[in-house]
Amino acid sequence: MKNIKFSNLNRSKTIKKMSSEAYDLVVIGGGITGGGIALDAASRGLKVALVEKGDFASGTSSKSTKLIHGGLRYLKQFDFWLVKEVGSERAIVHKLAPHLVIPEKMLLPLIENGSYGKWLTSIGLKVYDILAQVSGDDKRKMLEKKEALKLEPLLPKKILKGAGYYAEYRTDDARLTIENIKTSLVFGANALNYASVEDFIYDTDNKVAGVKVKDGTTDEIFEINSKYVISAAGPWVDELRSKNNSKKGKQLHLTKGVHLVFPKKKLPVKQSVYFDIPDGRMMFAIPRGKVTYVGTTDTNFNKDKDNVRTDLADAIYLISAVNNMFPKINLEMHDIISSWAGLRPLIHEEGKSASELSRKDEIFTSDTGLISIAGGKLTGYRKMAERVVNRIAKKMEEDHDVELKECYTEKIALCGNVDFKKFKHVQKYITKIYARLKDDGFSEYDAWFLVTNYGKQTDKILESYDKLKDADKHVRLAKAELHFGIDYEMVINPMDFFIRRTGRLYFNIDSIRTLMEPILEEFKAIYKSDDTQISAWREILNAELDEHSNFSLERK
Repeated sequence: MKNIKFSNLNRSKTIKKMSSEAYDLVVIGGGITGGGIALDAASRGLKVALVEKGDFASGTSSKSTKLIHGGLRYLKQFDFWLVKEVGSERAIVHKLAPHLVIPEKMLLPLIENGSYGKWLTSIGLKVYDILAQVSGDDKRKMLEKKEALKLEPLLPKKILKGAGYYAEYRTDDARLTIENIKTSLVFGANALNYASVEDFIYDTDNKVAGVKVKDGTTDEIFEINSKYVISAAGPWVDELRSKNNSKKGKQLHLTKGVHLVFPKKKLPVKQSVYFDIPDGRMMFAIPRGKVTYVGTTDTNFNKDKDNVRTDLADAIYLISAVNNMFPKINLEMHDIISSWAGLRPLIHEEGKSASELSRKDEIFTSDTGLISIAGGKLTGYRKMAERVVNRIAKKMEEDHDVELKECYTEKIALCGNVDFKKFKHVQKYITKIYARLKDDGFSEYDAWFLVTNYGKQTDKILESYDKLKDADKHVRLAKAELHFGIDYEMVINPMDFFIRRTGRLYFNIDSIRTLMEPILEEFKAIYKSDDTQISAWREILNAELDEHSNFSLERK
């Protein structure tokens, strides 16, 4: 899939185009759902504009557990439809971007008085395999205690009875989002970050006919005219329904999920583990590069949606759960090196707790024609997009006698996947990139990091790397990444780069402390930023570092 210039250096041109042309569809929200909708609609022939009030993936879609998984726990809720759909989607999304959606064996320890008994787990995982159409080596296995301990020696020997062993996939949710949006550009879509919808435009029949948008960089208002509007704004869906005077019937129920990150030496699990918590919930521990992360919590949230924090109580809860399952580990607060907290925009169901709420998506259509979609899981983003674009297809046929193509996004490889057919091709490419970089003193981790973030786009980054002159190789490579992000991924500030395009804030936080000043200097040169702006960005970055890694007892 070719790369198309996608840069905020051309922001004024993008806004001029959006405000001067008529679109078939405006998508509000640049998370994974909005990105999936933009790709689905544009690939079917619709003229699409997408706007996002913050950076792409800056809400829920950069703060999930970062798994493309089938939702084993939904079997316990007898939600077979959800398990079947998202289970089947895993293999499809892996095929679309095997460098981003990586096979990950999951170990489910069976312990005395745990949530899952041996017989039920065996049957459950078998049903899981059937519903998700799992084949070959990915089919579930039931392990005896000795086999489980061999795979994961940190498990609690005294209470361990065995384990289930099955296949899932790990991803980077923010990267998956940006690659969907970039791929939609190939089919003619336009997209803009830092552009918030302030109101709707209505025609003479009081039907939604576009949106009024505020440019977050200038505060100027511009309009986008469109036949249809879809709100995929995640936790902000109800706010937009209120602006449209259509917040009726079902409403959102926001829950908060928190994850903590530890150095791998502090939590050296050999592979991903899905384990019991004493309160009856389940949790993941997932090794990734130099770290292991754990999560998640599931608590009701009714505070500021733009300021979702990991509280001290969240951190204590997660650490206690890890120490309980892995008795040889004794994690403490100061071992946390990073964290993230995000919201799930679920559909409210009276009388149900946060963890009992369904993860199914729902579509709402207002009297004015505004279509909103909420709920759902990261894994099911492609099917969510298909369902909501099918609604538009039906309306276009009724209103304009235009027949759209059927959805075929299961065949559209995402940017970064030029010719990866299987994960082994990704592994071969990582080896090739390492051979290219090792003479400069880079590690295998550096090659793995580039390829599992950018796929074949790594070649373009290394072209830039070869042209740069910085003495420090790591600075030079980071600047090459930044140039790619600014030219092709709409990076406009250092937070876009360090948090969502590269994941450094979560998975390599120390690198930000090393790279901050040279990257700020590069922003200054490219965007002609003044010292006041650079100082403001430095202050924000330092605040982010503190927010995500400092868990002193003073924190509330």
